[in-house]
Amino acid sequence: MAGRIEDYALLGDLQTAALVGLDGSIDWLCFPHFDSGACFAALLGDEENGHWRLAPAAGGRATRRSYRGDTLVLETVWETPEGTVKVIDCMPPRDEAPDIVRVVEGVSGRVPMHSQLRLRFDYGRVTPWVRKVDGQIVAVAGPDSAWLSTPAPLEGRDFATHSEFSVSAGERVPFVLTWHPSWERPPKPVDPYAAVEDTEAWWTDWMSHSTYDGGWQPEVRRSLATLKALTFQPTGGIVAAATTSLPEQLGGPRNWDYRYCWLRDAALTLQALMGAGFKAEAGKWRDWLLRAIAGDPSELQIMYGITGARRLPELELDWLAGYEGSRPVRVGNAAADQLQLDVWGETLDGLSFAREAGLSRNDDAWRLQINLLEFLEGNWREPDNGLWEMRGDRQHFVHSKVMAWVAFDRMVSGVEHFGLHGPVDDWRRVRQEIRDEVLAKGFDAERNTFTQAYGSHQLDASLLLIPQVRFLPWDDPRVAGTVDAVQRDLTAEGFVLRYKPGSGSSDDGLPGDEGAFLVCSFWLADALHGIGRQEEAKTLFERLLGLTNDVGLLAEEYDPRIGRQVGNTPQAFSHLGLVNAARHLSGARSAAPTLRQPRVRGRH
Repeated sequence: MAGRIEDYALLGDLQTAALVGLDGSIDWLCFPHFDSGACFAALLGDEENGHWRLAPAAGGRATRRSYRGDTLVLETVWETPEGTVKVIDCMPPRDEAPDIVRVVEGVSGRVPMHSQLRLRFDYGRVTPWVRKVDGQIVAVAGPDSAWLSTPAPLEGRDFATHSEFSVSAGERVPFVLTWHPSWERPPKPVDPYAAVEDTEAWWTDWMSHSTYDGGWQPEVRRSLATLKALTFQPTGGIVAAATTSLPEQLGGPRNWDYRYCWLRDAALTLQALMGAGFKAEAGKWRDWLLRAIAGDPSELQIMYGITGARRLPELELDWLAGYEGSRPVRVGNAAADQLQLDVWGETLDGLSFAREAGLSRNDDAWRLQINLLEFLEGNWREPDNGLWEMRGDRQHFVHSKVMAWVAFDRMVSGVEHFGLHGPVDDWRRVRQEIRDEVLAKGFDAERNTFTQAYGSHQLDASLLLIPQVRFLPWDDPRVAGTVDAVQRDLTAEGFVLRYKPGSGSSDDGLPGDEGAFLVCSFWLADALHGIGRQEEAKTLFERLLGLTNDVGLLAEEYDPRIGRQVGNTPQAFSHLGLVNAARHLSGARSAAPTLRQPRVRGRH
């Protein structure tokens, strides 16, 4: 049985990722890329769907674990009656082929160990042909092959590869698992000890370029490393999470594939990376964005594959029982075909940010941006599915309209501040028209709050972004009223829900419920700070930090009713929210444009 979502630590090589549980089992791994089929899928089924446990023979949860410094080299320690043992796990930044390196190290006494490797390709469905070649175990099925190298004794039984051995203090026993296309020559051998040291050195060097000087340094640095680990290095795209179908409600159907790149993450990602000094990563993400959106502006999607691929057909894997019975298990994401008008605004906001931060020449893809705006000019009045990807009826969502305003505002800024050319008078006119409509139709004067959609009485956490995107200033009473309303009516034990699923504008077309969306709670901390309630903001922010697991990771949501993380993990949106809120609350100096910082009442 899979562990709790918060029981998992992350390994990654900048092209794919693995999740390692507190019991020493790798229960999720897709080879060779984030969006490839999983060869370990026990996370969404059971051990028969693939896993690799390396732990004391007696079993049990680890005593403690941690990453080495700011790296993705994981050390897991068991203290047993026979002695103490450590397992060191890493995925070296990729050279020829993806590897998982696991080194067992005796600390004290003599500890019996057990390795059980059960490879199942195609999301746990395909059992490979396993044989021994030149002292290595080779598993082959169709296009996939995996090679296991170790000096430990190996035995095949029950369609798995087992190893039983003992380690004493100072002894080390390595294991290396390498994926390779089945039709190619065998991969080059890996020195496991050098691989661990090289991986540690690589991550240490990468983090040394951070310029973040604000508070909560360990948490921010871990979040930055997590965002880097979720980056597909060849293209610069950043996946929303490393997993698919971890449920928003345990046992429910709200299970989605997040191994893709969402456009709306663009501006937040650029802020976080630039704010910590990672200009090269921000530039690669900007370049991925430009390639992905190239073409007909009417065909802009909310998300793309890690290479920029557009077709992400959604399928259900009926042979997997789902995490704690949460079905269906999905791969692909049909939301890619939805109309979400806010994405035009978020895309142009991100590209505007790139200009402000000095990532782009003034003329970079300006014609493409004009084309995007021309499409939005003809379509911003349409209802859409909104940023939360509602699968019910389309609505006139306030956030979508606000982001349409953002699109025109940023293009006006391109002309006014960067010398670019376009029909700026028309853009100013449409910008004002959108603003007037939002204030007339999207604001409930009786309750002094913006609403989720025109004519609705429902709230939406995205309303907290209204001052952050500069639609209204922080000291506008409508901003404070909206913050108060969200804090009062859209929280569960102090944590913010995206919306309350139900009727009207909050009918998302799905049964069941969900937990508190973590990035929304970071938005509330930002908003409280922005309207001058700094102590409340800090208190909420530190409560959120208390939800991270033992190695500093956050999933998509937190369910306060059961006290557990839920949703896909680790979630880029959650860690982006953490980094940006920490920057704002601590007043960190930033490589990002200062106009992006929330302004506190009385200080602007």
